[in-house]
Amino acid sequence: MKIIGVSLLLFGSLIALSVGIDLFQGTNVLQALYNALSPFRVMEVAELFVLFSLLFFFFAESLYLILKKRQQKQ
Repeated sequence: MKIIGVSLLLFGSLIALSVGIDLFQGTNVLQALYNALSPFRVMEVAELFVLFSLLFFFFAESLYLILKKRQQKQ
């Protein structure tokens, strides 16, 4: 659970930093958000498959470890 929390915190911090830098350069909020999320818009199908596969395995392993811990406590 800590790994997921830290990963989401880092992701949010990096997106906020990217949006903040774009705002300081004079873009509006919508354009800054678009710039922050645009790398995901230009990915090919194979790249999206790899991305979602890695995310699935990451969350599946985390869920497995949580369930395993709960079973050991019982």
